[in-house]
Amino acid sequence: MMGLRLCSWASLGSLLSLLFSTSVAYIATRENCCILDDRFGSFCPTTCGIADFLNKYHPAVDNDLQEMERTLQRISNSSVTTEHLIQHIQGLYPSEKQTLPNSIDDFTQKSRKIMEEIMRYENTILSHETTIQQLTDTHIMNSNRITELKEKIAQLELLCQEPCKDRAEIQETTGRDCQDIANKGARKSGLYFIKPQRAKQSFLVYCEIDSYGNGWTVLQRRMDGSVNFNRTWQDYKKGFGSVDGRGRGEFWLGNENIHLLTQNDTLLRVELEDWDGNAVFAEYLIQVGSEAEGYALAVSSYEGTAGDALITGWVEEGTEYTSHAQMKFSTFDWDQDHWEENCAEMYGGGWWYNSCQAANLNGIYYLGGHYDPRYNVPYEIENGVVWLPFKASDYSLKTVRMKIRPIETL
Repeated sequence: MMGLRLCSWASLGSLLSLLFSTSVAYIATRENCCILDDRFGSFCPTTCGIADFLNKYHPAVDNDLQEMERTLQRISNSSVTTEHLIQHIQGLYPSEKQTLPNSIDDFTQKSRKIMEEIMRYENTILSHETTIQQLTDTHIMNSNRITELKEKIAQLELLCQEPCKDRAEIQETTGRDCQDIANKGARKSGLYFIKPQRAKQSFLVYCEIDSYGNGWTVLQRRMDGSVNFNRTWQDYKKGFGSVDGRGRGEFWLGNENIHLLTQNDTLLRVELEDWDGNAVFAEYLIQVGSEAEGYALAVSSYEGTAGDALITGWVEEGTEYTSHAQMKFSTFDWDQDHWEENCAEMYGGGWWYNSCQAANLNGIYYLGGHYDPRYNVPYEIENGVVWLPFKASDYSLKTVRMKIRPIETL
């Protein structure tokens, strides 16, 4: 460690004997000196020389040893810390979970999930944009409708400011029906009281008497959408709406009254007009059953220009699903149709629904004719005033009139 090389213990003993036996100095050579080191000068070291050498270098060696001890202590401390860290890691990943997670695969999976979430949110945003556009279109349509209703309200308010007076003139002649009244000489169309056979009391109707002396009893009228036709079973049974002395107004005469008026051979005439002024008609022989029979519609013998919606129905959808012959009457609160759902609820009015219809003259009244069923609430469906052989299901008719008279006029 001190850089001294002793030849052997025997050589060292000879050297010490020589040093003690003589004090005569001599010149050191490689032949007569076992140690020749430049640090000892040009003489071989004596015991004092070695002591001086040791005293000279001992402090430095001690410092080196102390520094080595401190270094070893730091290494020992680091080893303990490292051992604790290893134990901590082993605690995090016990023997049954020795396999550490593959960071690359883990981050790849997380990235893939994040991308999937981003795509899902993008699709959601796109679908919401479509919904917003639909709602915007609906809002515009409703705003236009509100403007029209405000104009109508303003007109009605002006009428309400006028003095109240009865404008309806009720004619004096009475009879079993309008044909009976015409047979008694009446030639003026207007309001009359009639009392059919088996009726318990008289009721007011509008009689349309033509130039041929035919007396038609008007059952239904649609002209402006002022009356809601999405009504209950009891409303349709008793009738609702109003009609003035000129036949203007919207109303339904009532299923019970229609039943009483159609016990004998009865001709039904349906008159339709679109928003361009095109007028067509359809005629049938009909009979309406009692309430116990569901006010079922017996219908036959079509003639006319409107197309046969009641018997043939809508051929493209199938007569067995759209014909109204022998169908019972249905309302949203009394479902008697042949569909698993409720046609009256879906299509917005009472009618002789099948599964569901080729005609729906009591449907929702839409201004202007064409309407988009996608914006209908609550069901996106063609629920307008329709007669499919005449106009498509997304076209709501402007005016409708249903009227009847007995086949035998005298």
